Amino acid sequence: MTSGSRVEIGLGIGQVVSARMDEGALKSLRKAVEGGDGWHEVRTDDGSLVINLKTVVFIRIPDQQQSIGFTQG
Repeated sequence: MTSGSRVEIGLGIGQVVSARMDEGALKSLRKAVEGGDGWHEVRTDDGSLVINLKTVVFIRIPDQQQSIGFTQG
């Protein structure tokens, strides 16, 4: 899998799951969450993630990729 965006999935049980996924997987997850219930499997750069959609309270998607080091402005 190609390197995707790092997203955070907030669960109603007080946990946040962080995963790197491509745009297709993210779109699939968002559509599933809008649908509402059951379980959804999504492929991430680290493997498969199976989520109970009833527990998802947010999906955080960063605006920009973070980098380490110096930048010139």
